[in-house]
Amino acid sequence: MDHNILNALTQITREKNIDKATIIESLEAGLQSAARKKLGTEANIDARVDPDTGEMVVEQVKTVVEEIDDPDTDISLEEAQIEFGEEVEIGDEVRWELPLDEFGRNAILVAKQILVQKVREAERAQIFEEFKDRVNEIIVGTVQQVDRGNVLVNLGRTEALMPFREQIRGEKLHQGKTIRAFITEVLDSAKGPQVILSRSHPGFLKALFEQEVPEIQEGIVEIKAVAREPGTRSKIAVVSNDDRVDPVGSCVGMKGSRVQAVTRELAGERVDIVPWSAEPSLLISRALSPAIVSNIILRRERKEATVVVGEDQLSKAIGKEGKNVRLAAKLTEWKIDLVSSREYGIRQRVQEEMSMKLSEMDGVTEQLMVVLEAVGITTIEDLAAASPERLAGIEGLDLEAIATLQATAEVTVEELRKMIEKVVAEEVEREAAENRPLFDDEALAAGLDDEDSGGDDAPLAAEDVVVKDDIFKDFPGKADGDGEGDDEDPEDKVDPFANSELGD
Repeated sequence: MDHNILNALTQITREKNIDKATIIESLEAGLQSAARKKLGTEANIDARVDPDTGEMVVEQVKTVVEEIDDPDTDISLEEAQIEFGEEVEIGDEVRWELPLDEFGRNAILVAKQILVQKVREAERAQIFEEFKDRVNEIIVGTVQQVDRGNVLVNLGRTEALMPFREQIRGEKLHQGKTIRAFITEVLDSAKGPQVILSRSHPGFLKALFEQEVPEIQEGIVEIKAVAREPGTRSKIAVVSNDDRVDPVGSCVGMKGSRVQAVTRELAGERVDIVPWSAEPSLLISRALSPAIVSNIILRRERKEATVVVGEDQLSKAIGKEGKNVRLAAKLTEWKIDLVSSREYGIRQRVQEEMSMKLSEMDGVTEQLMVVLEAVGITTIEDLAAASPERLAGIEGLDLEAIATLQATAEVTVEELRKMIEKVVAEEVEREAAENRPLFDDEALAAGLDDEDSGGDDAPLAAEDVVVKDDIFKDFPGKADGDGEGDDEDPEDKVDPFANSELGD
């Protein structure tokens, strides 16, 4: 029994976390390579390692033949009978055991190299199998290195990469810091498995709520949609499968404890939680909170929505740098056209004034108009959006005529849209100029603030005014004054009316 071999196999199995059978197969492959290094690359070698005793046996195998074609694999009948006895026949296999101490230093180094390579390959395969099933999960690691914006994270058995684009903007990650990240993909590259991490992925936000909210883990509450602008603001839409459970309250937690835990992990990122709805208009209205929506006009076939809000709600709906409406569009997957009620009124009026009937479009005759109305096409927009299959059934229209009609309709719609947008912009600007106040309240308020803060234009305080005595030396009032600090003797003061008749 070779205890050294058994101890080495046990240690490799424990450190590399690889199955013992895989280690034994790798060792056998190394022994075969070492034997071929000594006997030739074409030699038929059989190597065996006993997993219980650690005993290693290496044998060369040859086939008994009448005429030798390959000396490395064949042996003549006569030679085999001399070596192994008269009972050997043609077609039998004969074996020689090869002493390990005769392999030589180079052969042993080859065996070691093969063993290390096989163990490394087995370890890489096992790591890949382990992490490929953990995609879309959160993992905890330690920052090992920050190189040119990219972060290497130590996961224990392997290293993971967090590219710069997958990091939260403004977040400082330093060596030795423990972080949580989201596994986005696992690549099986030539250098080994490559685990890609992210802290900016929308799935990271969703996975954090799944960890913090028990109702989500139990399937009572479900996150239907997520929209993120990493590091600044996010929105999630949630729904409850139990009428007794409030989905928003579950995600917020007692005194906001659950959502605050997520916010802290995301470097202060603000998270808005809205109830999800299958009705697009209701979902869009909720997604634009805290703004109050007045009206929503949907174009379902194109997933476009015109959202009308009051003048005082427009800035709330847009949000800082447009984040609120942008996140709402991502959350609902609808294109949102946000307008104020005043602009919408102007737009409606202009559209009515500049509308164009289908019968007025070039190429549309009275007969064609009747046929188009029969299939439900009554406007230029309907014609531009109609599928070729829908128009193909119209009698008298071939494919070329259909293509020409639709191209004309598309150009007409686009030209009308540009004209309407131009007129609307001019009307909005004109009304804004008419309603602009004579005095700018904000400017006045800013001016008052400057006065309060002692700016260059602020009024002088009493203590800042310096009065020179010689300026008023000829005024009689100076002598009569009762100002503070007057050190002159009252008897020395001159009465200007002393010698006059009025003085008597």
